[in-house]
Amino acid sequence: MLPLEYCRQKAAESQSSFLAGFRFLSPPKRDAMTVLYAFCRELDDIVDEHSDAHVAQTTLNWWRGDLAKVFSGETPEHPVCQALKTIAADFSLPHEELEEIINGMQMDLEQARYARFEDLKQYCYRVAGVVGRLITRILGFTQAATLDYAEKMGLALQLTNIIRDVGEDTRNGRIYLPTEEMQRFNVPAQVIMQHTPTPEFAALMAFQTERARNLYREAVALLPQQDKKAQKPGLIMAGIYYALLNEIIADGAENVLKYKIAIPSPRKKRIALKIWLFGFNP
Repeated sequence: MLPLEYCRQKAAESQSSFLAGFRFLSPPKRDAMTVLYAFCRELDDIVDEHSDAHVAQTTLNWWRGDLAKVFSGETPEHPVCQALKTIAADFSLPHEELEEIINGMQMDLEQARYARFEDLKQYCYRVAGVVGRLITRILGFTQAATLDYAEKMGLALQLTNIIRDVGEDTRNGRIYLPTEEMQRFNVPAQVIMQHTPTPEFAALMAFQTERARNLYREAVALLPQQDKKAQKPGLIMAGIYYALLNEIIADGAENVLKYKIAIPSPRKKRIALKIWLFGFNP
């Protein structure tokens, strides 16, 4: 199987919202997005699928080495890195930004809790903020502020993921909600681990969702007018996640402990078309 075909298959298996906004792109940019997504998915799977921390660490170290080959004269071993070698050159993707994604996965191996929001922000930057920057590079930009927009939008998207996955993450032994904020709202970890919503947990989640909502608005405000057209596919992805956040709020954010909210594929397509025609204004 050719490297690009492997990446396409990896992306198709996920049915993720990540690629929903990129069907409008030219084939080279769409392929680059697919390869970037496959790279992120492979790394994420290391943490999710390896219960043995030593095996996961060894695998992550191997990926660091194979990524280094993308930027050297050597040929990478993994088909994703083989495909990445081409798009990294075509779209000037920095080695350090791609390696930060690996650093984010490293954090997942080393800790399951975050004391403060500032600590969580560093994690979000590594697993989502740099992804936003890489997407921006693929889509094209003329203003440096567009990278700031992408980084903040990545934070908004990752916080939406964290909010949606609170119940599922606890089953995997992780609580991403900052300990300091849980204490402020009088929500012991045991409440979350027992998947039993309380009025205090509802208040905590209202705080989390409002902060995420504001980050979408702040991110869009940072996007320079000159780059809005080029960045529209990324805004489509943001719009789908924003709709997900609003769905969680409408359902009752405390219910994330009991089940996982999703946006049906037909609705994703409607959101994508609407944003493509009229823009995204959270």
